[in-house]
Amino acid sequence: MEQAALRTMTATMSLRGPDAEGLWADEHVALGHRRLAIIDLPGGAQPMTVEHDGTTGFAGATRGQGAVTREETGRAGPVRAVLTYSGEVYNFRELRAELRGHGHDFRTSSDTEVVLRAYLQWGDRFVDRLNGMFAFGLWDAHRQRLLLVRDRMGIKPLYYHPTRDGVLFASEPKGILAHPEVDAVVDTDGLRELLSFVKTPGHGIYRGVHEVRPGHLVVVDAHGARERRYWGLTARPHRDDLDTTVHTVRELLEDIVARQLITDVPLCTLLSGGLDSSAITALAAAALRRSGGGPVRSFAVDFVGQTEHFRPDDLRGTPDTPYVHEVAAHVGAAHTDIVLDTAALTDPLYRTGVLHASDQPNALGDMYTSLYLLFRAVRQHSTVALSGESADEVFGGYAWFHDERAVGTDTFPWLAALRDRIAGDPTAAGGAATDLLDPDLVAALDLGAYRDRAYRQALAEVDHLPGEDARERRMREVSYLHLTRFVQILLDRKDRMSMAHGLEVRVPFCDHRLVDYVYNTPWSMKTFDGREKSLLRAAVADLLPASVLQRRKSPYPSTQDPRYERVLRQQLANVVDDPLAPVAGLLNRTRVHELLDAPTDSTGFGAARRVVELALGLDRWLRRYPVRLAVTGVPIRVGVAG
Repeated sequence: MEQAALRTMTATMSLRGPDAEGLWADEHVALGHRRLAIIDLPGGAQPMTVEHDGTTGFAGATRGQGAVTREETGRAGPVRAVLTYSGEVYNFRELRAELRGHGHDFRTSSDTEVVLRAYLQWGDRFVDRLNGMFAFGLWDAHRQRLLLVRDRMGIKPLYYHPTRDGVLFASEPKGILAHPEVDAVVDTDGLRELLSFVKTPGHGIYRGVHEVRPGHLVVVDAHGARERRYWGLTARPHRDDLDTTVHTVRELLEDIVARQLITDVPLCTLLSGGLDSSAITALAAAALRRSGGGPVRSFAVDFVGQTEHFRPDDLRGTPDTPYVHEVAAHVGAAHTDIVLDTAALTDPLYRTGVLHASDQPNALGDMYTSLYLLFRAVRQHSTVALSGESADEVFGGYAWFHDERAVGTDTFPWLAALRDRIAGDPTAAGGAATDLLDPDLVAALDLGAYRDRAYRQALAEVDHLPGEDARERRMREVSYLHLTRFVQILLDRKDRMSMAHGLEVRVPFCDHRLVDYVYNTPWSMKTFDGREKSLLRAAVADLLPASVLQRRKSPYPSTQDPRYERVLRQQLANVVDDPLAPVAGLLNRTRVHELLDAPTDSTGFGAARRVVELALGLDRWLRRYPVRLAVTGVPIRVGVAG
């Protein structure tokens, strides 16, 4: 690969890794790395090499350093293996001690070197020993092959693009799209994936771009690329009684949080006042006290005037802030509220930042922008944050887990719940993701059939126990759908919005030991007190205020300021009146005008707002990215932005 292409691809990751750049090249491989320094700040530079004599080396430890070939490392012999790695391995200390017992000498205290030497010791099976969130490329110079590895739950992203003579890979699609031989084409299935609200494992929306599936590794050598699963959700009998199960969940959570507090940089928690984030904050506060550390630092997002003028609906019954403050006082946290206004949420600069972080548009507008701005503010104080993300998927927290109609519908339960909500939403002009799109395009996409195929594929993967009754069998399927499809949407949002500011967000509830244990706990035990997340509530009952333990599930907040939607609608009116707007050829002008004349949403999660967000996102995407849409059977006219 030409060094210019390598430098360009690596530069696209500069926000993910603001602390250092490293480049390494040999005859058949070139690796680039942007570092976010978390563990062993002076010693963890990458790409990291191990030579045949066992010596560890580094390539490009500072910003702007030139490409480094193996001959230029200044070491005694040829390179045996090279690693470019993103994420954290939380059991690296135990692994280091074990590897030392096998004769390995370490030059650093970083988890990066542990991962590299674990491969040298155990080969491909080393992935079974890693506990953490990670995505990496490892070049084995002796065997002349590349390994691409992604963590079990898909917390860290990793994409690849097969070429005529090899593969391109990066943490985000933009890294691959930066290569001169790759065109940013989104075909029929790519656009379907973008609009479906179901993240198909392995599917990148750009033609030829694949995502390494969670719990998988990809081997690339002279024979091509082959993918292998090393971990997945499997069904096993649950032998523990209720008391033992609650106790085990608590023990796991304490161990997980203690491990994820290990860092050489400032750390905090993200606190919403709900059960999940409050549990993580309380566990972190207790662990820090035991270790003699200072008070846990916490951050929450809020909107100007939202607490004072909050309007409850069927999704959110209470504002977050009073509960946030109660938890912070209860655990002794050093807490900060990040309060956002409509001007910031609609600022084109920030919304463009969200787009470039995501590499694609979305229909959740302010729920991305507010997270982006929250992480921007948090990064001024901390480099690592612990999040309560994914507890709902693990423990069964969403309302539709407990809605018999949604559970019994022959599709993804969240889509059934969304469909029912749209049907009762007076602000919706139609409400579907395709509501504002040209009818011919909608017909060609046939999203219903696409989602149905994705649903059948997901169900076919589910492993069942012999003799499971119908209720347990279905709830195992519902849990599997959330842990392999729905959670990927949220984890991807979390990673992109945080890493756009060089902030590492850790997700304790995604520890595979906890996920596996709770997945195999019967649904009757997960709801033993007649509520959602019974096991989690019982496991942390002694740590939290009673008000939080009894609080009804409340999703990530969305602004209720009516001015926000008015600004969006005016922006869409400007777009539809501009014949040169890139998205103009995709829109159904009649439906757009019907929606613009409909009443505005009063709660912050109306269907009308979401389709406006999507239309504006598509327009911004087509303006800012060199995207070519290629939908089979539909000639698409994309306007030229003025």
